[in-house]
Amino acid sequence: MRLIFQASRCVCFLASLFAAAPVLSADLLHVYREALNNDAQYANARATAESVREKMPQGLAGLLPVISGTANTTWNDNKYSLDGSPKAGRGFNSNAYTVTLTQPLFRWQNFIQYDQAKLQVAQAEAVFAQASQDLILRVAQAYFDVLNAQENLKAVGANKQAIAQQLEQAKKNFEVGTATITDSQEAQSRFDLAVAQEIAGESELEVKRFALRVILGRDVGELNRLKPQAVLTPPQPTALDKWVEAAQQDSFTVQAQQAAAEGAGKEVERMRSVHYPTLDAVSNYGTAKTMAGLAATNLLQTDVKNIGVQLNIPIFQGGFANSKIREAIANRSAAEALLENTKRTAALTAQQSYLGVVNGLAQVRALNAALISSISALESNKLGYEVGVRINIDVLNAENQVYVTKRDLAKARFDTLLSQLKLKAAVGSLSEMDLEQINLLFEAPSSLPLSTLQFSLLLRDRPD
Repeated sequence: MRLIFQASRCVCFLASLFAAAPVLSADLLHVYREALNNDAQYANARATAESVREKMPQGLAGLLPVISGTANTTWNDNKYSLDGSPKAGRGFNSNAYTVTLTQPLFRWQNFIQYDQAKLQVAQAEAVFAQASQDLILRVAQAYFDVLNAQENLKAVGANKQAIAQQLEQAKKNFEVGTATITDSQEAQSRFDLAVAQEIAGESELEVKRFALRVILGRDVGELNRLKPQAVLTPPQPTALDKWVEAAQQDSFTVQAQQAAAEGAGKEVERMRSVHYPTLDAVSNYGTAKTMAGLAATNLLQTDVKNIGVQLNIPIFQGGFANSKIREAIANRSAAEALLENTKRTAALTAQQSYLGVVNGLAQVRALNAALISSISALESNKLGYEVGVRINIDVLNAENQVYVTKRDLAKARFDTLLSQLKLKAAVGSLSEMDLEQINLLFEAPSSLPLSTLQFSLLLRDRPD
């Protein structure tokens, strides 16, 4: 008896372990931080920004002195003949080296290039900041897509189970003569359709999981779920005009294109400076050693030390410079037009995201109410079918409506959350902090199996 009692306690304990098992699942913030290190697209953006940052020291180099050195050694085999006498001569080495220092005093194009380098770096930083925001959006999109596919599959499964029960009831009613074969056929048709929807849902879930795996480089496993009682908040500030105005000024895409447009203007100025004279300070120091004299018997050493200025005045280059100026002016006009288009696009994106949040919140409220109504309608149709005032197709339609409403509600909640992130990105203010706030709306699923390690640790602490 004691053995049976202990075995019973063990079974109860194991059941309680699996019922209250702690869940190891990945939350949204954890997935994002892992993506920072593993996403190939973000790594490419980071490396590109690092490479463009080198434009600054490259531009500065055009204003600093340039030092160069040359050296040579030459073997000489000279033969001399005087008035038909036999040739005589000597072989010897000539050696020389020179060090030259050039300091630009006035090279206007170099000053412009340095300013362009600053703008190129500013543009690259804005592009990289946009890539950082895009990573947050891509992670959130992939994360929400997986959860939405799971909710859809769960709703399809629940719908299929309900139809299966209705099918079984219809068959029993037909056998006892209280229903026609039409009820069974309709239920069978709906059941077959639900099976097909479940297969499609499973395939869709695998596709969404793979999309998340592309970002992380691995399968992340189970994900935290959105809390049923999660409260979605409206945008702050509530005025659409403020969001649109902020997007036109602070969007990273606008900032990047603003720097590009200014750089195009600087290019026009740089091309015009090709006509300007240049002035450099030049200094040379060198030594040359060779043999002198008719018989090359005397060592001649020459030391050179000089310093001066060098003026270069461009006169005519075949029309090349003028053509480059016209090209730069056209590119500046194109960049300015693209900047205007970027501002308009940023305003449109902000407006769409804002309306996505506002309308999404309204849709969530409406679908919550619709779900309550559809569940009540389903119960009423089931009761009416039992008492004979409703037919089987009415129950099947009501069940399908509950499934569709649950699916649409889950999608509306995820779309609203994503619109909140897109709205912040539209004005250039999306950061990890925003992801942290949304992450609080999620919780670990409560029905995952225990891992071997978890089970052994809990079993070790079991009551005697």
